[in-house]
Amino acid sequence: MNAPSLEELADLATPWAIRVVITLGVPELLADGTRSSEDLAVAAGCDATYLRRMLAHLAGRGLFRQERPGWFALTEAGQQLRGDGARLGYGLDGVGGRFAHAWTTLADAVREGRPVYAEKFGRPFWEDLAAHPELSADFDAMMGPAGHGEPDPRILPEEAWAGASTIVDVGGGAGYKLAALLKARPELRGTLVELPPTAARAEQVLAEAGLADRSEVVAQSFFDPLPAGADLYLLSSIINDFPDPEAAAILTRCAEAAGRTGRVLVRGAVADDDHQPSGLEVELVLLGGRVRGPDEFAALAARAGLAVRALHDQPAGLVAELIPD
Repeated sequence: MNAPSLEELADLATPWAIRVVITLGVPELLADGTRSSEDLAVAAGCDATYLRRMLAHLAGRGLFRQERPGWFALTEAGQQLRGDGARLGYGLDGVGGRFAHAWTTLADAVREGRPVYAEKFGRPFWEDLAAHPELSADFDAMMGPAGHGEPDPRILPEEAWAGASTIVDVGGGAGYKLAALLKARPELRGTLVELPPTAARAEQVLAEAGLADRSEVVAQSFFDPLPAGADLYLLSSIINDFPDPEAAAILTRCAEAAGRTGRVLVRGAVADDDHQPSGLEVELVLLGGRVRGPDEFAALAARAGLAVRALHDQPAGLVAELIPD
């Protein structure tokens, strides 16, 4: 197999064209079949000449099919461009646009060894979301079923649930993960900790799922003391969002709340082999966070007074089970 050329590797036309057609809603306009670029441009509110050239470029990448000059249809591969997940992740008008433009800060981040998101957007990422409710709502939707499908409740093997009746979902977003867990395990009661207004959305999600009587939502930062005394504290795709000092502080709050009898579950933060970085992760550019290897993660947990009891390779992903050290 021939190695890709530098031109192919450095191509910016394709990723930006993909984001623009999603932003314009072109894939949805082609849901019923072939249309002309002029017709699509009118419907999308854009220029027909630019749109035709962009679609022709993406036809060369297998995402569209040009039936005859100027007439386009989606290919099977192009169906990926449709739907809420594509819009949330790649549309430029919402949080996907923040992700896309954040990559332009990579050179400065590499030079300085820290995220420079705030220099571009005026605030650090989380503060930026808080200042723009529409972006925050997009982010919550991206983290929920619209972006990732229904959460998989199989975060632990069956035997690891023994004795657990209460769980705290720390930084639990809009409540979809906790709802999936409570539905799968009727013996559980759950508490979700999240900042407002996401906490308000979580209350609604849990109520609509018929789980209001088995759940509680606490609107606060996970850097503050957490509700104490639960059997399990879940951090799902949280620790990988933060550099070491902040990650250790979050784990410390969990350790304090868990006491000597609780356990802390960490999903999406530890690699399944000694840390060999698999590539650039958007968390590194946005926040300075990263996935850590087992040894690096164990050292981070030790800073919080926790020890790795087990790594569970589950359908929902690799989960580190931590206990008091």
